[in-house]
Amino acid sequence: MNLDPLTAISPIDGRYRKKTESLSEFFSEYALFKYRVLVEVKYFMALKKLPLKPLNDFPEKKLSWLEKMAADFSTDDARRIKELEKVTNHDVKAVEYFLKEKFRSNGLGTFSEFIHFGLTSQDINNTAIPLLFKNALHETYFPASKKIISRLKVLAEEWRDIALLARTHGQPASPTRLGKEIMVFAERLETQLAQLENIPHSAKFGGATGNFNAHYAAFPDIDWLKFADRFVNQTLGLQRSRFTTQIEHYDNLAAQLDAMKRINTILIDFCRDMWTYISLDYFKQKVVKSEVGSSAMPHKVNPIDFENAEGNLGIANANFMHLSAKLPVSRLQRDLTDSTVLRTLGVPFAHTLVAFHSLLKGLDKVLVNVPAIRGDLEKNWLVVAEGIQTILRREGYPQPYELLKDLTRANASIDRKAIHAFIDRLKVPDRVKKELKQLTPFNYVGKNPKMN
Repeated sequence: MNLDPLTAISPIDGRYRKKTESLSEFFSEYALFKYRVLVEVKYFMALKKLPLKPLNDFPEKKLSWLEKMAADFSTDDARRIKELEKVTNHDVKAVEYFLKEKFRSNGLGTFSEFIHFGLTSQDINNTAIPLLFKNALHETYFPASKKIISRLKVLAEEWRDIALLARTHGQPASPTRLGKEIMVFAERLETQLAQLENIPHSAKFGGATGNFNAHYAAFPDIDWLKFADRFVNQTLGLQRSRFTTQIEHYDNLAAQLDAMKRINTILIDFCRDMWTYISLDYFKQKVVKSEVGSSAMPHKVNPIDFENAEGNLGIANANFMHLSAKLPVSRLQRDLTDSTVLRTLGVPFAHTLVAFHSLLKGLDKVLVNVPAIRGDLEKNWLVVAEGIQTILRREGYPQPYELLKDLTRANASIDRKAIHAFIDRLKVPDRVKKELKQLTPFNYVGKNPKMN
């Protein structure tokens, strides 16, 4: 059976293919080969700048060919590497042989042994993977997440003056503003996104066990430590981990994955709040005439976008959690478990991207149902009890909390009339009664910072 979106096992390559296909440039087998080739080529070019006598004769004009060959890496090139891997049973060695073939076909066979010179496969993997992960973040994840934050800020401003019945423990509580409640999530996301952006993209580069044994054996007069720092930090734009085993310790990658998981957790919280507001009728949803909400109940318009987002965020977090817990753990100088696990790095990334799409779609469909929101406030005048008892405390009135507790827990309907009748019975000056009567569920909303 040929692979296409209908035959794919994973929904991220099947049902959600259109939403995730941009990630193929970073997390596919083709992409991993491309980034490995890129690192090998950049490494060779960096070696060319050193006083290594065998490389002195490498033609300068061939450097541009080398760069172009890496930049133009194609799926046909990736297929050739897969053919070589069938022989080597080692994917990075197959990349080395692929490049050596290219050198020989361009009359550069004399220099081909400086491809992958002194390296172990993890010097390539542990630079290629953080590099592709960094690019995936900057080209897909950050723009999408910032689009969500921007959208939330717009809605927060649009809804800033809409008083809303708060619900702590699911029960009526001191009123808030709808815009402020949306801004809560925008601020949380911005804070966590800033933390994610500040975590370095760490990389390992140091030979078979991190000590440049082979490099110093061949060329003892070269400062290979300084070379590696310059190559990883400046040429690749990563941050070299100075003390490593055969592999990168992945601590910073784990921190990045944990940060992405926290962002997803915030969005799960948001999706559940929006789902609840829709169930309370605080939001209506734009109706798409051709869409069906239920195969049996024609009236239904379900909050499917928020549900889809929540589900995908949960799947993503389960994967993020495993990756961040497993990757920093390796037996002695290296075991192979990180290799197979890292191949799934794009899976939680993809489910997260699907969730972002769904969440934005859901936000574009919601319509504020102001009458329902105001109706809920009108039914819950008891929420001004907090304000009344606090003003009475200011005035030195005896046991105001207990008085309001008796009033609001009497299982009787507490409306405007009941509140004002209670105020009229208080032995306080008329100015205080007037002040108390100005409190309503619609204006007892406190004050928030500016939303910008």
